[in-house]
Amino acid sequence: MRLLVILDPLPSIRTYKDSTYAMMVEAAARGHELFVCEQHELSLARGRAMARARPLRVTDASGSGGPWYELGETQSGPVAAFGAVLMRKDPPFDMEYVFSTYLLEHAVREGARVFNDPLAVRNHNEKLSIAEFPEFSAPTLVTRSADELRAFVDEHDEAVFKLLDGMGGTSIFRAKRGDPNLSVIVETLNQFGARSVMAQRYLPEIRDGDKRVLLIGGQVVPYCLARIPKQGEFRGNLAAGGRGVARPLSARDREIAEALAPKLAARGLLLVGLDVIGECITEINVTSPTCFQEIRQQAGFDVAKMFVDALEAASAR
Repeated sequence: MRLLVILDPLPSIRTYKDSTYAMMVEAAARGHELFVCEQHELSLARGRAMARARPLRVTDASGSGGPWYELGETQSGPVAAFGAVLMRKDPPFDMEYVFSTYLLEHAVREGARVFNDPLAVRNHNEKLSIAEFPEFSAPTLVTRSADELRAFVDEHDEAVFKLLDGMGGTSIFRAKRGDPNLSVIVETLNQFGARSVMAQRYLPEIRDGDKRVLLIGGQVVPYCLARIPKQGEFRGNLAAGGRGVARPLSARDREIAEALAPKLAARGLLLVGLDVIGECITEINVTSPTCFQEIRQQAGFDVAKMFVDALEAASAR
């Protein structure tokens, strides 16, 4: 199969931890032809979704951090000419990302198999999508109103605030009732009513980790990666200094995952990363879920193998 991977610049990939690298290594080992391009190399020309892509050969599958690939000459052609397309551009989910989903959606109409489905990605804001599953979510408020955000803290004693397009733990604030900085936090985030803000009841179980639970092709990966905050922090994100610890899923983790997996897979979301704190989901990640390598390294479960199995099956349908 000719596999096109849309990703960030190759020199930025850290092979010891990057999930896209693990996917490509596994696909190459099975004999699939790899092609890569960046987001800006997608276009619409003469009514067709096009990509300027380069063939990639994996030269080092060890993840040692040295040179690991060779690139061929750039080839321009229809996105639909590939057997499958992986959209692995990391957030932020900005307007350029939205425009890319429109181009890829056009490619789907031409017969391309794009994972995750671009329409489903666009329709699933990673913060707001938990509203579909209130039985698994902590009390949540989304609003532009400063008064409502302050009242939410009063009601729940302590809350976490985040922007709907945030990533990697950036611009996340924690506030308690009576916090003298509460109004400043609200004003900073909602920009005096210009931006929507999500407030969630603070979950003290974060001390035990913000768990990344992976769903692949409607099936549940049996291990999660608990991102444990560093001393003095409440954010578990690895980008914010959290420490990743692979663990078997708890009964509650599995209950949540098995309830969501078939519904999300039916929408064309081949790979989903649930964020679970304690008993509650806090986000549903669909753009570029990660943690493949940490789980394999610590628990011995080959997530990339499971993913490529699912990719092959979905591409053949």
